[in-house]
Amino acid sequence: MKIRTNTQAQGSALVVTLLTALVIGITLASYLTLVSSQNISTMRSLAWNSTVPVLEAGIEEALAHIHDHLNRTVGTDISNLSGNGWTLGADGWYHKTRMIGTGSYCDVAIQPVNPPVITSVGYVPTPLTPSSQLGMILGGTPSPTVSYVNRRVLVNTKGIPRWDKAMATDGVINMNGRFILTDSFESCNPAYSTLGKYDKNKRKDNGDVASNGVLINDNNAGIMGKVSTGTGGNVQIGTWGSVGSKAWVSKPTIGIEPGYGKDDMNVDFPEVVAPFTSGYSTPIGGTVAGIGYNYILGTGNFKLGNFSGKVLVTGDATLLVTDSVSFTGQDKIEIAPGAKLKLFVAAPSANIGGNGVVNNNGSALGFEYYGLPSNKSLAFSGNAAFTGVVYAPQAAFTLGGGGNNIYDFVGSTITKTVTMNGHFNFHYDECLKNGPVKEYVITAWNEI
Repeated sequence: MKIRTNTQAQGSALVVTLLTALVIGITLASYLTLVSSQNISTMRSLAWNSTVPVLEAGIEEALAHIHDHLNRTVGTDISNLSGNGWTLGADGWYHKTRMIGTGSYCDVAIQPVNPPVITSVGYVPTPLTPSSQLGMILGGTPSPTVSYVNRRVLVNTKGIPRWDKAMATDGVINMNGRFILTDSFESCNPAYSTLGKYDKNKRKDNGDVASNGVLINDNNAGIMGKVSTGTGGNVQIGTWGSVGSKAWVSKPTIGIEPGYGKDDMNVDFPEVVAPFTSGYSTPIGGTVAGIGYNYILGTGNFKLGNFSGKVLVTGDATLLVTDSVSFTGQDKIEIAPGAKLKLFVAAPSANIGGNGVVNNNGSALGFEYYGLPSNKSLAFSGNAAFTGVVYAPQAAFTLGGGGNNIYDFVGSTITKTVTMNGHFNFHYDECLKNGPVKEYVITAWNEI
């Protein structure tokens, strides 16, 4: 008898099993590859998006650095931004690299033009690389062995003027006199001035009054412009108080015109610092055109303990006063055409009376008053006209007197408080918006 075996069927089953296993293996490998690719794609997408907060941190640091520099110089000098880790590169930009957390970092640069331009590049480690441990081991420096995902943006800025309102304070504003008026004009625009001077027939209604505090007391004042207080503050309107447009106040219409009062004022007024600690001289007096002066200030830096008498400014002068400022009687500060004075006051109090400040320069920037933190009081009195600007954020500012002179005060003030008595006309020169800035803000953001 013959025994027959069917080896063909067994071989076919083995082949089928092997082919099935191969198909399953290929399918599983493809699935795992797809899942891995999706995971990597998702992680890269997350890393790509994570570069934005990293580069934003660089932009914020650049803006803060510019802001701090402006606070120290009280002006718009942005030509030297060295320090705090910023270095000037061969390209003329100031650069800084900052680690953000562990592994990520930003490269940020500032172009020292006015207004400044900022570029920021955010770097985040490529997914699935040993980044965080290396970042910690390297002590806060980018790792040369790690690849990074990066994005770059270019930021344009604009300056916010230091003097952008007629009157601004941290605290209370009291307008207690009679026939007080605020309005505005443009000394640099013949359509809104005459030969650079205020003209009632060309006046505008941007004489804004603002306080970070909770009270503006408008007893008998006409404010051609807007009023604003801190959150929850209010504006008290007296018998003849009027706030609003030129048409509203000119009637006059008692009360606040709709849309001209808000409680959204929240502005930081940084402290003033001394403009210099060395490299100054003591001014002396003399006679010019037959008139004797106690001090004659040309171009340069000067320092005095007590400041009073008759003063003539003939150049671009900066004066620091440490002990007292007192002008009474026939005293005056006369600024010649084309000259200007920056007066920094560390004295506890200052009184500008007598013939006041005779600013023949026309522009309010011909006389700039800066009160250091120790300057707690500033008084302006008498019947003399004043053309200038005041920045004394710790000083209580008092304006008294006034008369029939429609030019009582031309310019802008920033102080701790304001108290007005008597008859005063306060004219804000809108061309001050072309002067020094208090900060820079972003106007455009473009990825490059």
